[in-house]
This record gives sequence, structure tokens and C-alpha cells, in this order.
Amino acid sequence: MKREKFGSRLGFILISAGCAIGLGNVWRFPYITGKYGGAAFVLIYLLFLVLLGLPIMVMEFAVGRGSQASIALSFDRLEPLGTKWHWYKWFGIGGNYLLMMFYTTIGGWLLLYTGKMAIGEFKGLDADGVTGVFTSLLGQPVTMTICMILVVVLCFGIVCMGLQKGVEQITKKMMILLFVLMIILAVRSVTLPGAEKGLEFYLLPDFKKAAESGLKEVIFAAMGQAFFTLSLGIGAIAIFGSYIGKERTLTGEAVCVTVLDTLVALIAGFIIFPACFAFNVQPDSGPSLIFITLPNVFNSMAGGRIWGALFFLFMIFAAVSTVIAVFENILSFAIDLTGCRRKKAVIVNIVVVAVLSMPCVLGFNVWSGFMPFGKGSGVLDLEDFLVSNNLLPIGSLIYLLFCTSRYGWGWKNFLKEADTGEGLKFPKWAKFYVSLFYRCSDFFRYRFRGNTVCRYYRPGFRYQISACRLRAAS
Repeated sequence: MKREKFGSRLGFILISAGCAIGLGNVWRFPYITGKYGGAAFVLIYLLFLVLLGLPIMVMEFAVGRGSQASIALSFDRLEPLGTKWHWYKWFGIGGNYLLMMFYTTIGGWLLLYTGKMAIGEFKGLDADGVTGVFTSLLGQPVTMTICMILVVVLCFGIVCMGLQKGVEQITKKMMILLFVLMIILAVRSVTLPGAEKGLEFYLLPDFKKAAESGLKEVIFAAMGQAFFTLSLGIGAIAIFGSYIGKERTLTGEAVCVTVLDTLVALIAGFIIFPACFAFNVQPDSGPSLIFITLPNVFNSMAGGRIWGALFFLFMIFAAVSTVIAVFENILSFAIDLTGCRRKKAVIVNIVVVAVLSMPCVLGFNVWSGFMPFGKGSGVLDLEDFLVSNNLLPIGSLIYLLFCTSRYGWGWKNFLKEADTGEGLKFPKWAKFYVSLFYRCSDFFRYRFRGNTVCRYYRPGFRYQISACRLRAAS
């Protein structure tokens, strides 16, 4: 079967950026920036993005284009005879499914909140009333299931239409609309009375604030955000490398994708921080910032119903762009591995993803007694921990070692593939630089030992929800 190709370079860049752009940019980045001191954290994050994220993105693209396959066969085709790099494909595709097991649930929340905001359901509600709407939603497994299934069916339906007619065309339009909405919302936010305090917090580094959280924790948070925001390490980026020709170098393409991803994260900060400071809201209030804090902000704004609906619409675009990209990787895995047709893979995976997403849905109600990380944690926290704190960074290390080790694909083969075509070349001196990552192996092993949960992981979402419930009950 002849492999599909993108219809244009713009399609490849926007779809790859769409995979990277998601809740990590517009949800996780603002609240984690607020938690770790604002601009000082942003600078450290950008440093890790360039030093760690960009080279590994080039390597993922190279593995995809060099093998002309998804993660199902990419390592099989490129690895030296007798080696076992191909074993990682099962962990990689497992990471894709794990990510979707909670991403689709959150996407369902965003879908529902867009409708609620558009019809004015939050109008006239005080802070406790807005909190009650969200806490009530978490206690409705049927409603959450319906919304989750809608997201799964919608996104798989787009992927079923094919690469060019479905994924490329729809994602291109959606990404353009996303950028337009973000600019409109950012302009509105920075012009609010009192917004200058938020801009100061966001743009002026204060390393003393970062030091208060602990330098190690800030560094780990910045590094984790760099991996999370680019969706590296699980083959979700590599698949798009397999769909492009050899006309352009991969370093230049990776730079374009990284710049777009970073712009979205930075613009999200311009939306959230000025609005938070304008209405005396803490910017480090956690994930509940999106579903509880910001609806309160919109209630206080002139025309808040419209601005709120636009905000959640933009959030849907950000989430759905990632879901579509990951679904494409899941389908390509099934097609490459079994040779089945796209429609059959879609039908099977609609059922599989919907069923696998149920634990996250039930984790807030029926299974709320399951607390893997202690009080306030839940199923979502466990799934997020496995993906964000384990599979993404470890997978990134696998790609790095595969492309630089003589026991893997090797530096020369990687460099030849990365530099094929016109455009920015991967710097040859970087061989010494990336070889330093070998020395980081001990760090990664230490970082992900059993006591990692206790030392570095903070149950985020469930903790916030539990706090909301306590406030509502008091």
C-alpha cells in the first residue's frame, strides 16, 4: 500500500504544531508558570526547550522519515540486525493510549463548558455557584461519558477521512482559527484595568520567587514542561516525519514547529495572567484555573459570556488538534502492524479508546475512593504521572540514544537523514553536545525510581477538586 503524503509543507508544520500544541500550552503552562515564579520560570523553560526539546524533535522526525513508518515499524526498519530497539514500540503506543485515556475526558469537559458559557449558564452565579457547576459535573458519570464519546467519535471521524482530506485540511483551518482567537483574547486581556500587574509578573524575571520553590523543583518542572508540551518520546511526532518528502531539512521544520508551539504557550500567558491580576485571582491556582477561576473572571467582565465562549472554543481547538494527531499515530500503528484498512482501524479504536477512557471518567465519582498518591489524587493523576513523568522523558531518551549510539541507528545515519533537503542543517558540533546526554542516564534512572512519586509528583487535579468540594461543603 502506497504511503500517504502531506499535500503541502504548511500542512505538515501546522499538523505537527497541532500535535505539540494542546493543554500543555494553554492549561498546564500558565498555572505552572504562576506556581514557580512567573518570568523566571519562563526563561528556564525556554532554555530547556531549545537545549532538550528541539534536538529530540529533529531525531523523531528523522526516525519517521528515514523508516517511512509509524512507531510500529520504524525501529524495526532502522535498527542494526540482532538489536532490540523495536521493543520500545509497545511502550510508545501505550503512551499514546494512556495520553488519550484522560485527554478525551478533559476534551469533553471543554466541549460542555463551551456550550454552558455560550448559553449563559454561568451568568449571575457567584464563586461558590461556579464551583458548584464543576463539582456537580464530576459527580455525573453519564454526562461525562457522553461528552468523552462525542470527542472520540468526532476526532476519529476526522482521521477516518484520510491524511490530506481529513487530518491536514481540518487541522490547518482549526490551527489558523486558534491563532486568531488567541490574539483576540490576548488583546482583550491586556487592555483590562489592572492588567499591568499581570504583565509585570509574566515578563519581569524574579529569581527570588523561583528560589522560594526550590531550584531543583523549578528545573524539574521546566524540563518536564518542555517534554510535555512538544509531545516527545511516544512516536506522536515521528509519524508526521514519515508523511513528508525529502525536499526540506528536518532541523528547519522542527524549528518552525517549536516556535509555533512556544508562541501559543506564551500568548496563553498573555490571556490568563493579566485577567487574573485584573480581578485579584491567584495565577497558581492549579488546573481548576480553567474550569472554576476563569469562569468567575468572565462573569466579572463586560461581555464575559462572549469572551468566555471564545476562550473555551479556543481551548477545544487546542485539545482537539492534539487528539487528532495522536489518533492518527494510533491508526498508523494499527495499519502498519496489521495491514488493515483505515476504516476498520477507526471502528475498532473508537471502541478501544472509549472503553479505556472510562476509568478516568469514573475516577471522579464511582471510583473516587481510589487514591494512588494519597488523599486528593485519583485515576487522572496516575495516568498523567505515567505519561508526563515517565514515558515522555524516558521515550525521548530512547530516541536520543537510538540516533547517537553506534548500537542504534547511529549518528551518521541520523545526520544524513536530518540534513537531506534545503534549509537549516543540524549542527555537526552538536554530536559532542548530545553525547553528554549519555551521562544523564544515571540522572534519569534516579529521577524515575520508586520514591519519585513522593518527592517530585504533586497530585494536581484531584487535589484541586477535593479542595473545591470542601469549600462548597463548608
